[in-house]
Amino acid sequence: MKHFISLVDLSAEEIWQVLNKAIALKEEWKAGGNKPILEGKVLAMVFQKPSLRTRVSFDVGMLHLGGHALYLSPNEIGLGGRESVPDVAHVLSGYVNGIMARTFSHDHMVQLAENAGVPVINGLSDFNHPCQAMGDFLTIIEHKGSFDGLKLTYVGDGNNVARSLMFVAAKLGVDFTVAAPAGYQIEEKYVATAQKFAAETGATLRFLEDPLQAVSGADVIYTDVWTSMGQEAETQKRLQVFPPYQINDALVSRAKPDVIVMHCLPAHRGEEITDAVADGPHSALFPQAENRLHAQKGILALLMAA
Repeated sequence: MKHFISLVDLSAEEIWQVLNKAIALKEEWKAGGNKPILEGKVLAMVFQKPSLRTRVSFDVGMLHLGGHALYLSPNEIGLGGRESVPDVAHVLSGYVNGIMARTFSHDHMVQLAENAGVPVINGLSDFNHPCQAMGDFLTIIEHKGSFDGLKLTYVGDGNNVARSLMFVAAKLGVDFTVAAPAGYQIEEKYVATAQKFAAETGATLRFLEDPLQAVSGADVIYTDVWTSMGQEAETQKRLQVFPPYQINDALVSRAKPDVIVMHCLPAHRGEEITDAVADGPHSALFPQAENRLHAQKGILALLMAA
């Protein structure tokens, strides 16, 4: 891998490479600390959107691996506005050893990768959230031990996180179900792409409107906010549409007894998930959040280590 931009572009072998590296680095950290394999390396972190997990996990990940992270706020760069994306990529490539960006437009991410002379990592774009997906599947394998025969159900808006889960599930042979209201399902063009991957691995992809049917027999239930950043104008409309898709005790009871519940956070408690579930015995929310750190260390190590 030269960059880590889109899950569509990664092979199953590359996904496993990231997961295995993350597992090894997590074990190494828990055993006393990581080797400084990124000593002297600097990661520029370019943000168009606010962040807790992305900023802190990349910053701390670089620290664990012996490097340094440099935070660049939206006002400092004005990516694509104050300065063109190619110019930013060229300038930063002269200063740092890697670029992590958290953008609205996926096209901006692509332009960064096309013009940078250093690895570019997608910390989130409107198309997909690949670092989140790596942390998610790391969490799943830790809790379930294997992906064989696994049933993963996503309940809620068919957004960039849902797409990311779909792509990885299809490539790793995990059965994946989405329950979303009409008009909020994953777009057909992305489903068609994932179906091609699923045909090669034997994964089953299902797209339903009934959340109760979708979670039946699920090993993992996953949800996200009903209104993502940049969609605030739709908030009131979405609050009218999505209440049947709330992850609550009644819905969780329809899944397997040992189901785990996941959420990429931040959570709007009382909307897409209840406190009882988020803090309950099935919740994997906070181990999942921690695993962003370890998954991203795997990505950093593979792209930036000498």
